Amino acid sequence: MMKRALAFLLALSATTFAFGQFRNGSALDALEDSETVRAFKEHVSYLASAELEGRKAGSEGEKLAAAYVAERLKEYGVDIISPEGGSTFGVAKGADTLESRNVLGFLQGWDKSMNGRYIVVGARLDNLGADTLTVDGEPLRRIYYGANGNASGLAMMLELAQKLSFARTLLRRSVLFVAFGASRESFAGAWYFLNRSFSDADRIDAMVNLDMVGTGADSFLAYPSANEDLSVLLQTLKADLLPVQPTLVNAEPYPGDYRAFYDKKIPSILFTTGKYPEHDTGRDSWDIVDYGGMERELEYVYNYVQRLCNGTRPLFRNEDADAPVQRPSGAVAFSDVDVKPMFLNSNDPRVFLEKWVYQYLRYPEYAVNNGIQGRVLVDFIIDEKGDVQDVTVSRGIHATLDDEAVRVVSASPRWRPGRHRGQKVKVAMTVAVEFKLEKNKGKFGINGITIK
Repeated sequence: MMKRALAFLLALSATTFAFGQFRNGSALDALEDSETVRAFKEHVSYLASAELEGRKAGSEGEKLAAAYVAERLKEYGVDIISPEGGSTFGVAKGADTLESRNVLGFLQGWDKSMNGRYIVVGARLDNLGADTLTVDGEPLRRIYYGANGNASGLAMMLELAQKLSFARTLLRRSVLFVAFGASRESFAGAWYFLNRSFSDADRIDAMVNLDMVGTGADSFLAYPSANEDLSVLLQTLKADLLPVQPTLVNAEPYPGDYRAFYDKKIPSILFTTGKYPEHDTGRDSWDIVDYGGMERELEYVYNYVQRLCNGTRPLFRNEDADAPVQRPSGAVAFSDVDVKPMFLNSNDPRVFLEKWVYQYLRYPEYAVNNGIQGRVLVDFIIDEKGDVQDVTVSRGIHATLDDEAVRVVSASPRWRPGRHRGQKVKVAMTVAVEFKLEKNKGKFGINGITIK
């Protein structure tokens, strides 16, 4: 009996030790983790391990981290388009030159008319490495593990790649996943990618930067680099029932690889949980990371990137704020016209949506079967006779939903035309047509209205 008890205690101890590499707590706690949380823990525990010695740019640890990222991307169904060992480049350090590397993964979109344009998802590969301290006269090796900075961002990029790979038939644009080397060396990897190694940089429509995302969803921040298009998309997603919503910030929370893209006038957004007490210290280890918070953030980033991939036109570039606004066909904006156009004796666009659009909209079968939902922004003109003209999608979700929204708006009955300075004028309008699937089997709903 004593031997059996001892054997049981030894087995229990070994099990607890095995899970202990991921977080404090018992093995039973780890058994409750979701598949995504377990994957996050596996990624971070390796990338922030003592074996990689802080992943300093040009080090063997950075090289091992690059190999790990490439292997996981391939495992998740993403094509690796960088050479084996990464896309290498040199960084001058005084009289020496260190060799760093980027890892590039590629996921092709389904739409032949748009998959030659790209959304880049990037995360910093390197950290500060290690140094030696003298304690009581004895040398002591100190490793800057970089669990949150930025093993967390790399882990989120990997799991995002897996989710998008599963949903590749829903993506119109193609996605590039890039682990940037030598980021701590003036963002050298991002500069090299844009200026030397990737010849189609002018076809990148947006960049999403994941850096330090592991200290809790309560401090989840989004910095869109003053780009209106990216900010509007953040606001649009507030209507979705996502487990977390980021706080939009106008001041840069932390410098990142997106700066190189911003300099190229490529719309860029940083997702981060911001600086934290263990930042750039030896205490930045796997046990400070909030893996459950990362899982909630991942769901948001997934939806954000999917929307970027499925927009029906190139996103706005970073232009001067005082650039003139162009109106189609000489039309006056709905917000500026003196007398607004009216539908069924109402100048409230919601009446048009409720009394016409949502009465005649039909949810495409393909979208129902594949769970595609969201808002389609439709631009159109009410001409001087009150007829609807020039119906286009300014921000879409999927071709099937975009086409259906255009069909119903185009079929609109005649409006009472708008007037400006006493004259009937063309009026430019935009409405958000929301496609929302209900849980009831065999039915779907849009804005709370069940449609057959």
